[in-house]
Amino acid sequence: MIPIAAGARIWIATGHTDMRKGMQGLALLVQEGLGRDPFAGDIFVFRGRAGTLIKALWHDGVGLSLYAKRLDRGRFIWPATVDGVVSLTAAQMGYLLEAIDWRNPQHSWRPQSAG
Repeated sequence: MIPIAAGARIWIATGHTDMRKGMQGLALLVQEGLGRDPFAGDIFVFRGRAGTLIKALWHDGVGLSLYAKRLDRGRFIWPATVDGVVSLTAAQMGYLLEAIDWRNPQHSWRPQSAG
């Protein structure tokens, strides 16, 4: 898991992204396409067209890091809007990385009684 700092913001780039891009290409996309600073310590998450691969770009103050995750089954839940960014909390990012619907997580089991 990415060590997310307390003040870091997490942004999902809506729509789909060319997953052939590396660190420099995604940083340029953040700067020019999203109008944000890729070196400010925020985490930017991108998804490919198929929805099975995401990449996260993060600058920790020392250098850029690029994290990737590909699902064996299923797809990552993504916002329906075409352009722009959506903000996430660290907990929602955890759900996203586990391929759980981060917009409305559901408990799979709840205790019926204490004893």
